[in-house]
Amino acid sequence: MTRKPSPKQPPVTMETLPGFPEAPTVVRTKVESDDQPAPAEWALVAYAGAALGRVFPLIGGQVLVGRAPDAGVALLDGEVSRHHARILVEEGRVQVEDLGSTNGTRVNGELVRGRADLHAGDRLAIGGHVLKLVYLDPLERAFHETLLDLSTKDPLTGLANRGSSLAEFQNRFGLSLRYGRPISVVVCDLDHFKRVNDTYGHGAGDFVLHAFGERLLATLREADLAGRIGGEEFLMVLPETDLTGARPFAERLLKAIAATPIPLPSGGLSITCSLGIAERTAADLEAGQLLARADAALYRAKSGGRNQFCEG
Repeated sequence: MTRKPSPKQPPVTMETLPGFPEAPTVVRTKVESDDQPAPAEWALVAYAGAALGRVFPLIGGQVLVGRAPDAGVALLDGEVSRHHARILVEEGRVQVEDLGSTNGTRVNGELVRGRADLHAGDRLAIGGHVLKLVYLDPLERAFHETLLDLSTKDPLTGLANRGSSLAEFQNRFGLSLRYGRPISVVVCDLDHFKRVNDTYGHGAGDFVLHAFGERLLATLREADLAGRIGGEEFLMVLPETDLTGARPFAERLLKAIAATPIPLPSGGLSITCSLGIAERTAADLEAGQLLARADAALYRAKSGGRNQFCEG
């Protein structure tokens, strides 16, 4: 959910939204390279597990599979070892090698000992995930990625949608709790957003949300998650991060939002946001407890004057 979303889309401009007739929708835009023939490539497609629907291209060489941040096939699952297995692609041959994982690696139900060959259609079971080896041409890969985007992304901002955001947060919280690793969350609310809609119209409000999403993406690290969980409410999950790391992130986000007015037909519109941040403590045995503390901190930030962050 999910790593940091990749801001591949060209920026939405006012010319694309004359009079704000409707919300700007994040879509894949055709680029020059689409007209160039591209070879098919090996990939793993997740058919079961938290990564359901994701496509993991297997670029030649070695690809690490595990829950470590440097894994090319990142599977956030307590049953998956940090460095669980390795996929080797050499001269058209694909192999999988178990790296001494705790729960083992299976191909079509058979436990892998050492290395095993993989063929198109084989199913790789790692923890609670099932990955199918496929040979995708660019059109097939785009089809899979489009389906995933439709089910997991908010079309207005390009961030994760509410369902995928909360599911990913729950998963990452579980890993943090199980392995005693730090995790922080940030809950965000745009200040006086109703006033934007009432004054400039809902089209302008949608444009503001889209611009906010772009600025938020620019502040994230690769492992961070950002999602839209309500109208003007956002959730950020910062794995391997305590409050010492969450505070600078909150400060950067506040500055990024307030620094540059958002261009509307009537002129630049300055916006700000309020943030509540919280780090998992030993008392947080459920994800909802951590989220509730961040939400309470957000309420204090808004009550105390907005355009600031408070800690929960």
